[in-house]
Amino acid sequence: MQIKICGLKRPEDVAYVNAAMPEYAGFVFAGTKRRITPEYARQLKGQMNPDIQTVGVFVNEEISTIVQLVKEDTINIVQLHGDEDLAYIDRLQDALGAHKVPVIRAIRVQNQEQIKEAEKLPVDYLLLDAFHADEYGGSGKVFDHNLIPPLTKPYLLAGGIDCNNVIEILQILEEKNNLPVAVDVSSSVETDGVKDAVKIDELVHLVHSIYNR
Repeated sequence: MQIKICGLKRPEDVAYVNAAMPEYAGFVFAGTKRRITPEYARQLKGQMNPDIQTVGVFVNEEISTIVQLVKEDTINIVQLHGDEDLAYIDRLQDALGAHKVPVIRAIRVQNQEQIKEAEKLPVDYLLLDAFHADEYGGSGKVFDHNLIPPLTKPYLLAGGIDCNNVIEILQILEEKNNLPVAVDVSSSVETDGVKDAVKIDELVHLVHSIYNR
């Protein structure tokens, strides 16, 4: 079971993930609350343990911006969290060319059919998150996991996951033979809006100690 800590904004955040060693760390290039600039992301990437893969989170971004961040190795994985459709994804894949990296398509879950349709997209992973009418993600809300159909495409699970519920959630999905490949957290490992070293370490080690033995 892998872990993604999303929304890193400070050198301290990078130090926290370097200490805890989740598999992925996310830079957000959209919204306002956790958004950072490409230039600042480059600086943070330079301070990060190279064994941690960096994920760029985008909402309806210009494809050229994504390609540049991939080419310069600021991000290792692309996460699309907006209204990007099949045509957009095809254009992105073409533009990446020889620099192709894994692409994640985030879905703000409302029903099973929505997830089944998303599974047909030419992406490597889905990310299933809670739906919120006014936000593209990061609401910190849990959604009904009974809405997750059997999937052939690997998926990441987000939405209100924390140390108090992560093992129970994963156990329920494991009983259904429908485990995600990773859990994705952001606000649940923060205190007063900034990343908390203790919360990050606790969640990473809790999940790894049970699922990665």
